[in-house]
Amino acid sequence: MRTAWFSPLPPVKTGIAACSADLVAALRARGHLVDTYPESAAHDFPWVHRQRPYDLIVYQFGNSSHHDYEWPYAFRYPGLVVLHDTHLHHARAALLLRERRRDEYRHELAWNEPQINPDVAELAVAGFDSGLYYDWPFVRGLVTASRLVAVHGEATRRALIEALSDSRWPMADERPPISKKLVAIRLGHGELVTPEREAEARARIRARYGIEPDAVLFGVFGGLAPEKRVPQVLAAFRAVLPYAPGARLLLAGAPAAHFDLPAAIATLDAAAASRVTVTGYVDDAELTDHIAAVDVSLNLRWPTAGETSGPWLRALAAGKPTVITDLVHLADRPSLDPRTWAVRRSEAGGGKSGDGKDEDAVCIAVDILDEDHSLRLAMRRLATDAALRASLGRAARDTWQREHSVEAMTDDYEGVMREARASAEADESLSQDLRPDGGATLRSLLAPFGLDSPL
Repeated sequence: MRTAWFSPLPPVKTGIAACSADLVAALRARGHLVDTYPESAAHDFPWVHRQRPYDLIVYQFGNSSHHDYEWPYAFRYPGLVVLHDTHLHHARAALLLRERRRDEYRHELAWNEPQINPDVAELAVAGFDSGLYYDWPFVRGLVTASRLVAVHGEATRRALIEALSDSRWPMADERPPISKKLVAIRLGHGELVTPEREAEARARIRARYGIEPDAVLFGVFGGLAPEKRVPQVLAAFRAVLPYAPGARLLLAGAPAAHFDLPAAIATLDAAAASRVTVTGYVDDAELTDHIAAVDVSLNLRWPTAGETSGPWLRALAAGKPTVITDLVHLADRPSLDPRTWAVRRSEAGGGKSGDGKDEDAVCIAVDILDEDHSLRLAMRRLATDAALRASLGRAARDTWQREHSVEAMTDDYEGVMREARASAEADESLSQDLRPDGGATLRSLLAPFGLDSPL
């Protein structure tokens, strides 16, 4: 299969860029012909495709400006869209409003989210946007205009189907239901950490930051922002210290521009603050070793754009116990509820609370409505229960090998790529009004002469 691949790639420093590079290499190793089109090369695609049409076009979409250039291609040349985030509202709105395309933003919001009052768009136009963007996905246009859309995991798929199901969305009887256009695939990220590498990383990284070899070390990884619940982690860490005085906290990443990390740490007393280490930015090569050096990885997220955390998958690959936020799109992973210590499975995951054994749990999941209390419970037990840490670590490693290796991801991609290639052309009529007809500039040039057409 000859495939065009639209995605940011290294040296762009994003998880999607790294994932795309791994996937392209794996697909080529299996005999696929893949031409990559990062932003710098995308202008070559139309004439290459016209001379020798590709069998399939794959678009990797995330909620960041690195994907802005892909939107017009995805609407003009339908293919397989992979949503790494099921909410793209932040990125799309930022692009349109930054370019002063306010009417286009109003129109696209009304089309993507027909259930809301269209006047809501004025909040974003006026700059009151942060909470708004999390409320509505802004992906209906991409789903409609694509041959097939893939998301990471069955729970994510079900959540997106529910978010996009609305009786006011025009959908003729002969068109396939939205559930037929959405498929679940596995996300492969991270690398299996051997015991030898873990021992070496544990000694080297801890020595670098002056952390005791036997201290129970909690870690938060990636960009440090309120959305990673860093203030809540700091408060919970302070509450755990009376029960585990030797515990340490490693904040490994660059603070976000909108987050005053030193001020957040300053809310702790001096003794607690002295046990918090901030590393600054950690490059991709060193990130896995930093994760291998901790005893527990904290991977909380709220609000969420429906993403699967890359550092969380790395922690699973390293065999680390993890604490996550109990999010609907992660519900197909059996988890421990720290309020009851029962294994919890959602209906999306094929079970219910209490349905499973302790050793089945992959992680501890914290209810966002009980976050402060549940996070303290989780961290306190993990700080004092080595057996639980070991059990969760074994389950994490097993889950990663089964669900999140690059090989598993590549298997799923081969399947959905075949399905997308075989599917009928996307129905372009529903998204036609989201694509300018190309005549606006011509009409503006002719208007001073009183002409509607050059003919």
